[in-house]
Amino acid sequence: MREVHHFIDGKNVAGTSGRFGDIFDPNTGKVQGRVALASKAELGSAVDAASAALPGWASTNPQRRARVMFEFKRLVETNMDELAHMLSSEHGKVIADSRGDVQRGLDVVEFACGIPHLLKGEYTEGAGPGIDVYSMRQPLGVCAGITPFNFPAMIPCWMAAVAIACGNTFILKPSEKDPSVPMRLAELMMEAGLPKGVINVVNGDKEAVDAILTHPDIKAVSFVGSSDIAQYVYSTGTAHGKRVQAMGGAKNHGIILPDANLEQAVKDIVGAAYGSAGERCMALPVAVTVGKKTGDEFVERMIEAARALKVGISTDADAHYGPVVSAAHKAKVESYIQMGVDEGASLLLDGRGLKLQGNEGGYFIGPNLFDNVTASMQSYKEEIFGPVLQVMRVETLEEAAALPSNHQYGNGCAIFTSNGRAAREFAAQVNVGMVGVNVPIPVPVAYHTFGGWKRSAFGDTNQHGPEGVRFWTKIKTITQRWPEGDIGDQAFVIPTMG
Repeated sequence: MREVHHFIDGKNVAGTSGRFGDIFDPNTGKVQGRVALASKAELGSAVDAASAALPGWASTNPQRRARVMFEFKRLVETNMDELAHMLSSEHGKVIADSRGDVQRGLDVVEFACGIPHLLKGEYTEGAGPGIDVYSMRQPLGVCAGITPFNFPAMIPCWMAAVAIACGNTFILKPSEKDPSVPMRLAELMMEAGLPKGVINVVNGDKEAVDAILTHPDIKAVSFVGSSDIAQYVYSTGTAHGKRVQAMGGAKNHGIILPDANLEQAVKDIVGAAYGSAGERCMALPVAVTVGKKTGDEFVERMIEAARALKVGISTDADAHYGPVVSAAHKAKVESYIQMGVDEGASLLLDGRGLKLQGNEGGYFIGPNLFDNVTASMQSYKEEIFGPVLQVMRVETLEEAAALPSNHQYGNGCAIFTSNGRAAREFAAQVNVGMVGVNVPIPVPVAYHTFGGWKRSAFGDTNQHGPEGVRFWTKIKTITQRWPEGDIGDQAFVIPTMG
């Protein structure tokens, strides 16, 4: 049985804690390997390696750091098939989806290639007599990222690429459910020319997370996961003097107005709701229809579209989505489906109990569709994170907009309409962090920034884009003058500098 350990100081390092977690193949339900779970001491060794590498890397000029990112991008593209198959074998998403996972990570790597421009400061000449003021952005030091199972390529790249390009050294703690792709990405970064110790991967569970959050030499932590854990990471990390961004759960809504192109909306929502088995923080698990006619027609079309989806193993080129990640998660999703039934929602499609011939042990769940869901239902209030679409019916746009605005989560939402004024007003007023107009999954491009509101995000700074550069750097402002002659005639006057 293969074993996945740690990547520290430029090489694979065997775990010494004696603790391991199983790595499953979600397509079969069988154990395919095991991953070492780090101790506090092992995390400390990674911090030591990152600390030793920091002075040299931080002083490397941004252009040379960018060249490493360019080469890393090339190597990832060259190894795309290997990475996609590796990702699918541990996560369960279909190969095409895994390629997309890697590509969305590469988009941020491309952004990081522009780091010489992104790190430029500001300059004011003549702020006072003979006085100039300028600013510079400098790296924070040793930084860390804690990433979830659902995007084992994209989210590590979101964090590590920008942090490292800014001159920091980095420790990645990926999900123990699918650790192989993050390990391979670290190897490719080294192959791209990164000095040893700049990137380190420490696999583990809560013990490793707590070691990161409390280690005095780690200056910043980025996290993506559930909201309860995000709140814990934020409160613990900031209590130990760290800069923290912690992205949590979501319950994204898609609002369908009577003037929407319903054929297009159904096509978009079926992919957004069920793609990747619903295991996306930007999935669209709630459809809000405005008006009875819109609701009736949408539900009729969605039943047909969802029934046409093929659930298959990850390597099935015809499958629309594969299994969920684990037996425990399968049971959790199915418990939410039963909760919805018990609460009185109409279960029009029931995907529970799906078995694939030859893969009976796999963690497969068919498409599930609820109608007549209400805001008082617990199954609506919580994140299901599976192939489940809940349909809610309202009579006005105001009622529809109130649902995502009042929900505990505020990651994103979408509106489907042909009315530009309605879309514009909705986008301006809805209380969420990301909005799509006739776009079902409004994840911003890499040179903008990703982040939700309310319990979807803790901290003041978003992921990647210019916000990412700000998060991974600290600003220093210099006020300078070069007096000549009689100092007495050039007294420095505060605050006017006159």
